Amino acid sequence: MEKFTKIKGIVAPLDRENVDTDQIIPKQFLKRIERTGFGEFAFFDWRYLEDGAPNPDFILNQNKYKNAQILVSGRNFGSGSSREHAPWALKEMGFDVIIAPSFADIFKNNCMQNGLLPVILEQKDVELVMARAIRNNIYKITVNLENQTIIDEIDLNVKFDIDPFRKNSLLKGLDDVGITLSMAEDIDSFENHRKARW
Repeated sequence: MEKFTKIKGIVAPLDRENVDTDQIIPKQFLKRIERTGFGEFAFFDWRYLEDGAPNPDFILNQNKYKNAQILVSGRNFGSGSSREHAPWALKEMGFDVIIAPSFADIFKNNCMQNGLLPVILEQKDVELVMARAIRNNIYKITVNLENQTIIDEIDLNVKFDIDPFRKNSLLKGLDDVGITLSMAEDIDSFENHRKARW
């Protein structure tokens, strides 16, 4: 997992509430055994027409959001089943940050285990970011994990909360397995003493 410190990127708006994991990555694509290759299927039912062509009415298909790294959406993002494929798909689609008024707990945890930062902001701040992303040709914000701030080049300057343990893990680029491996010497020492004792 890559370290996450600060990102300045284009914001893509998805003005929908209760976006669940089956909408993020539909169930028919969960048969893959790899952890990669899910990006092209993200938001599949909204993103493509029945003939496979891009849906011109789906906002994320607009050219100005093509290289977006930050997704802003409505409350309760990531609800539904606990599939880890959802953050995999969002990461491969190019997103490093998801901003919403609230997230499903399991989805939020899965995001942080995969280097994707979920940021909770007040509804009014989400609406402001959403409106600017829709109205402006290219709208960028800077998300600083170290300072826990989000700013833009107009007048946005807000703080966000994050669990200190998860913040530290993201800054160091460590998921739970990586954290365990970082304590390998202590684990080996414990195992050696245990063998000798028993």
